[in-house]
Amino acid sequence: MGTIRTRKGKDGSVTYYAEVRRKGYAPAYDAFGRLTDAKRWIQDTESNMRGGRYSNQTEAKKKTLNDAIDRYVSEELPKKPKSYDQQLRQLNWFREKLGYRYLSDVSPAVISEVKGKFLTEDARGGEPRKPQTWNRYHAILSCVLQMCCGEWQWVEYNAARRVKREKEGKGRVRFLSDAEREKLLATCKASRCAHLYPSVVLALATGMRSAEVRHLTWNDIDLSRGVIILRDTKNKETRRIPLRGFALEIMREHAKVRQLGTPWIFPGEFSAKTGKPVTLREAWVEARAAAGIPDFRFHDLRHSCASYLAMNGASLLEIAEVLGHKTLVMVKRYSHLAETHTAGVVERMNNKIFG
Repeated sequence: MGTIRTRKGKDGSVTYYAEVRRKGYAPAYDAFGRLTDAKRWIQDTESNMRGGRYSNQTEAKKKTLNDAIDRYVSEELPKKPKSYDQQLRQLNWFREKLGYRYLSDVSPAVISEVKGKFLTEDARGGEPRKPQTWNRYHAILSCVLQMCCGEWQWVEYNAARRVKREKEGKGRVRFLSDAEREKLLATCKASRCAHLYPSVVLALATGMRSAEVRHLTWNDIDLSRGVIILRDTKNKETRRIPLRGFALEIMREHAKVRQLGTPWIFPGEFSAKTGKPVTLREAWVEARAAAGIPDFRFHDLRHSCASYLAMNGASLLEIAEVLGHKTLVMVKRYSHLAETHTAGVVERMNNKIFG
């Protein structure tokens, strides 16, 4: 049943306080400047409650996006340690652009507006932002708003889901030539960061992601058998990676100077106190510049590994298994590098059936 109370202000204005109480729902309140608006709100609220469509928007008008981000960072982000720093940086961008807004005002139109600004802004280094970069930012905002409309019941719907993702270009395939690889490994070996060289060798030899390399613990690697077990991967599945040859020898040497008091294979400078693994970004940028290879990211070491596998006769299925992809879609970008291997398979088949 709905009720309306009136209150006069000192300036003579009248505010109409509407309330609806119905069994099975928490009391709903709102305030209006016109009586007709208050009556219409009561009618709509009662109708939605009867039809099971009601969602209390009181919290959405009291909570800001900053409040939602604070709670997400406190409760949800610690569950994702590998992506914690990156997603925190992304959320802080949304704090700056939209954090002051009430959740009721964070509409698809508002998100679309900041998307336009994001794509026209320059990223670090002066390069224009790429569509896939926005999609990563969009994804974490959607996670926050999904918690708001799901478990927290702060909003009625996830506004981010009504904003289209940007179309991404074809996957980049950038791998090191033999000369580039030699230069890069030499500068990494000379780096002031002792963990950079073994990290780069490991990424090149196994195709592991940057976060997977940084978050390796001594419990994840069996040097006697030459195997790495990744239990907390991007696709949430355990992955076993063989460790052979030069990379295995490098890791055995690295084990001889293992730092006590921390589980990380590549611990940070104050890991015993902070509990965090090493941060390689600064040392990586310096080594890359010293090698004269500016257009190369740490993630491209993964592409290099896949490319070397393809050029040495590995099938797409084998590459997918090493990299940890569930489907062949992601590894088809390397198919042109496996032409010689594919041609050999076809030739052997033709020789067998036609003689």
